[in-house]
Amino acid sequence: MKRLIVLIGILAIVLIGGYFALTFYALKSIQPHLQKVAGPGLTLEEIKVKATHLSAQEIQYEDPHSKQRFLQIKEIRIYPSLLSPLKKSLHIKELTLLQPSFFIYRSREEGVAGPWVTVEKEREEKEVSEEERKKGREPLQIRIDRIRIEKGSIDFEDGKVTPTAHIKLRELGFEIRDIRYPFASLHSPIELKGKMEGRKQEGRIDATGWIDLKTMDLETSFRIREIEVKTFEPYYRKRVTAEIESGHMDLDSKVTVREKRIDAPGELDIVNFHIKEGGGTVFWIPAETLIPLLEKKKNEVKAPFHLKGNLGDPKFSLQETLLTGIGFSFMEALGLPVKGLAEGFFGEPEKGMGGLKSLEELFRKKKERKRRSD
Repeated sequence: MKRLIVLIGILAIVLIGGYFALTFYALKSIQPHLQKVAGPGLTLEEIKVKATHLSAQEIQYEDPHSKQRFLQIKEIRIYPSLLSPLKKSLHIKELTLLQPSFFIYRSREEGVAGPWVTVEKEREEKEVSEEERKKGREPLQIRIDRIRIEKGSIDFEDGKVTPTAHIKLRELGFEIRDIRYPFASLHSPIELKGKMEGRKQEGRIDATGWIDLKTMDLETSFRIREIEVKTFEPYYRKRVTAEIESGHMDLDSKVTVREKRIDAPGELDIVNFHIKEGGGTVFWIPAETLIPLLEKKKNEVKAPFHLKGNLGDPKFSLQETLLTGIGFSFMEALGLPVKGLAEGFFGEPEKGMGGLKSLEELFRKKKERKRRSD
């Protein structure tokens, strides 16, 4: 009996020792690849090889030229497969980003700048040509079972609209599974949860679905709850010149992208929607006409929409198309005579805009008749 216990004890020590040895060498094989990423502008405070994972702490990326900060991460944890060093590929069970902060900027002249710029540039520089493949130089095969983000944040500063928009996402939780590099065409499941800061309250964001990282096709169910309307004021200011006092949005949509074509039916519900009395319009509707219409609806409007378009077409504007579609649905939900105008706008823009001019003319004539009667 004693011999059996001693034998089991020795076997356990060998197995545990083998486990830690394999883990150590697996982590050692990953460490050089991580260190190579630390190019100009990217700093890491320290890299530690622990019992079960590789830990990189206090990562920060600052553009060397503009000195803008794009990325800050408290810690990255990499959990490798034990057999990864024995293969010609790199297999990571899980990659976790703890408390990452992403800073994204869009200027009127230079477009969008963010933390992915370095990655894209590096990818282009390391792309393997067919000639190199013939010489036997194969790219490193990377497989990641899961990438997770815990307590992340995104600050988006958009200078292309006036005034500059500031979108702040907090408490972000994100997960994507089954990633391959070089990218393979497969459906990688994704899940996103988080909050959006408002002036008086926080809204919620949820999305689940899949994405093909090779083709960038995706399908996801997208939902937002209790997000303040005024958060998006810089984007709708051209369509809304009246002062919005209060209101929050709930939105449900199923977003599909195939070959750069987006198809996103959904419904927007605006609750506790109050317009300040005075001048201005909301989606071509004079404020003085809109206020009594909203009161009849108890200051709530449900507006179904269907966003379609080619994302690869430079003439297609996602922002303008979405706002225009919501505008038509908004007016129709209030019982205004806009039937057929939306089809005209999306099918034949000139005909649709002509309809809008007719609608503006209708409101103007009503206003003139009211003044005469008074």
